[in-house]
Amino acid sequence: MNSSAIGPAGTHLSLRRSLTLLTLLFYGLAVIVGAGIYVAIASVIDRAGDATPLSFLLAGIVAGLTGLCYAELASRFPEASGAAAYVMHGFGSNRLAQLTALALTVAIAIAAASIASGAVSYLSKLIGLSPTALTTLLVVGFTMLAMLGVRESASLSAAIGVLEILGIAVATWVGFLTAPDLNVEGMLPSSVTGWQGVVGGSFIAFFAFIGFESLVNMAEEAKEPRRTIPYAIVGAIVVSTLLYIAVSAALVLADRGGESPLIGLFQGSHASLFAAVGSLAIANGVLVEIMMLARLFYGMARRRQLPAFLEQVNPRTRTPIVATALAGAIVLAASVLIPFKQLVGFANTLTLGIFVLVDLALWRIQNTRPTGERAFAVARWVPPVAAASAVALIFANLFA
Repeated sequence: MNSSAIGPAGTHLSLRRSLTLLTLLFYGLAVIVGAGIYVAIASVIDRAGDATPLSFLLAGIVAGLTGLCYAELASRFPEASGAAAYVMHGFGSNRLAQLTALALTVAIAIAAASIASGAVSYLSKLIGLSPTALTTLLVVGFTMLAMLGVRESASLSAAIGVLEILGIAVATWVGFLTAPDLNVEGMLPSSVTGWQGVVGGSFIAFFAFIGFESLVNMAEEAKEPRRTIPYAIVGAIVVSTLLYIAVSAALVLADRGGESPLIGLFQGSHASLFAAVGSLAIANGVLVEIMMLARLFYGMARRRQLPAFLEQVNPRTRTPIVATALAGAIVLAASVLIPFKQLVGFANTLTLGIFVLVDLALWRIQNTRPTGERAFAVARWVPPVAAASAVALIFANLFA
């Protein structure tokens, strides 16, 4: 299937291929780091305590296994509809692909709403507006930005990603400097209850890795997608895992907890500055999720699984304008109507369920189709182990 769409004048338009490996890598890091560590770290510490770094390590392993599956699938099928297309290729069921797309829509909307709520909690410390007003301004603003052009919006997102990483690096450095000692042995649980806390914490920590899958939806706007998308996915997961382990270790050693443990590392004007960085970092995830959802709608419309008007591409910006507007409206509705505390757990469970389907789709494909000369390939044991790990994490949360 080609990557063209019908423009307003009846001409065939395609999404513009302008994203390089470096842009995609920082784009992926932008949504992973911003969506997770600034929002979910307090909840992970509540569950895992001093063993919080182990929770992030375990969540990173689970995310990494599925990330490898997404990498191979993106190399085989570089399509904007991402997971929905992979399920279609793997199971040959149009209905299952549509159900996957519906689940993705809900998962992305909830994840974006969670991120927006987290951003508002930071912004409220700086701007005296109501949470509803801040959320509306945030989502509408990023929806309009996503319409401007993929190179502009993805490059901005990647630039903010660099700022996010610098913020985490500074927080890690301050945490280690203020820690009374560097006794890392205290991070190892000494009881069954302690290990249950690690596993329970890893379920929440997994939210910090949601976002790597958004890279596959940019496949039709990436240069050399069969190579750049897989390496961007793997690189983003590895770097974010190392960052999470380092900053969570610094927080534990510095004995920082509460609702905003990262801000707790700073005082006075430094705390306000970090809150500004945190709000920008978290808000950046809203932009990425809107872009991801819009590409999902666009890709599904091209497959005639959604109404054709969603595949319209603007002739100037070469972005799916209608699909982006719909994505922004869904994210705004979820952000305003769904209570924040109910978002993270449901988003995790739904996303893990989608990951199981994607993992199993690759497993079926590997057993029935050749890899191809240019494809990124993983060992055949990876998909079933990835699926089993995701299922285990879902059930582990029930007993945490």
